[in-house]
Amino acid sequence: MPDVPFTMLTQLSSHHYHTLKVWYLVQHSLVSFKKIIDYFGNCEKATQPDGLAKWSSLELHANHLKRVNEFQTPQSQAQFEQLVQQVRQHTDFILTPDDSGYPTQLLPYTDHPPIIFGKGQAQALLQPQIAIVGSRKPSPHGRQVAYDFAYYLSEKGFFISSGLAYGIDEAAHQGASAHQRTIAVTGTGLDTTYPAQNKKLAEHILAQNGAIITEFLPGTPPLQQHFPRRNRIVSGLSLGVLVVEATLKSGSLITANKAAEQGKTVFALPGHIYSEFHQGCHQLIREGAILIDHPEQIIEDLALPTQWQSQQQNQTEEANTNTPEIPEHLIDLYQSLDWVGQNIDQLVVHHNIPVSELTSSLMELELLGFCMQQSGLYLRCRS
Repeated sequence: MPDVPFTMLTQLSSHHYHTLKVWYLVQHSLVSFKKIIDYFGNCEKATQPDGLAKWSSLELHANHLKRVNEFQTPQSQAQFEQLVQQVRQHTDFILTPDDSGYPTQLLPYTDHPPIIFGKGQAQALLQPQIAIVGSRKPSPHGRQVAYDFAYYLSEKGFFISSGLAYGIDEAAHQGASAHQRTIAVTGTGLDTTYPAQNKKLAEHILAQNGAIITEFLPGTPPLQQHFPRRNRIVSGLSLGVLVVEATLKSGSLITANKAAEQGKTVFALPGHIYSEFHQGCHQLIREGAILIDHPEQIIEDLALPTQWQSQQQNQTEEANTNTPEIPEHLIDLYQSLDWVGQNIDQLVVHHNIPVSELTSSLMELELLGFCMQQSGLYLRCRS
């Protein structure tokens, strides 16, 4: 396995620095963070001395107000600067919703992470993804199936997202790493690998041009409540979620239910009716998940265009293909499209242009093969 190069952020932008400060003060609280942004408009205003003085009027948690008061002391300021250094040391990229590289598929959800810390390839997050989740203690058969499905789907051009846990997650990452297409979403800070036994797997993911991301600050331990929370990002990033093996109490059912709430397609693999490993999958199927027994069925059910599902077999052939370039006046619109799909109203709000002009531009992108319409939603169809 090739060595993973030591990399770190050379510096934080002012926007990232102030976002990090608010996220630190509210201790990962999405509710408090949203209240602060709704009131101040941005994190820089919120963290100015006169801004911090107004936090007490926002009905924030008492712990957060206590942290703000303590933050005025030199000792607390020094602790925060130590955290900034840890972030720089353990992070290759930071993304917020204001950044162009932030995964647009997360933006429709009110609980999207206000900041993402990442190692590896940030552009992987913008690629079409399928989540594979399941038991931490799978059968040998389940582990093999997870590996095989991940291998097949990644070969077809999909990135495989999972949670870097034991069992099914582990097998899915390994299968997708064979084609350098996997993303791990963790429930700890990037300075920690959990479980620790998967440290080599994490290094392998990075060595194979994958990505590891989290919303948690360095120093965040693997607390039990972080993992269900992490699952909303796994499902939110993905076009669909495949549950390979799960008991009735499996955490992967939380991911599947969150995916269903997000409007994502949920797939489940059936198994022996007396096997506890499959009871969770059978329950999902009864509740409406799609039963599958071959990865090609996932591709068919997601109904995505094949031109970006598959990696070109030959780089030379790709170079010789006369792929049209995106006209300059359509670049902003194309970059705002994602693999999940947005309706015309969302695009009008985003671009602030008349519907007639937007419709004309979308039609032009469709004719060039860069966009498609499916069930009233507009999707990107080239990587």
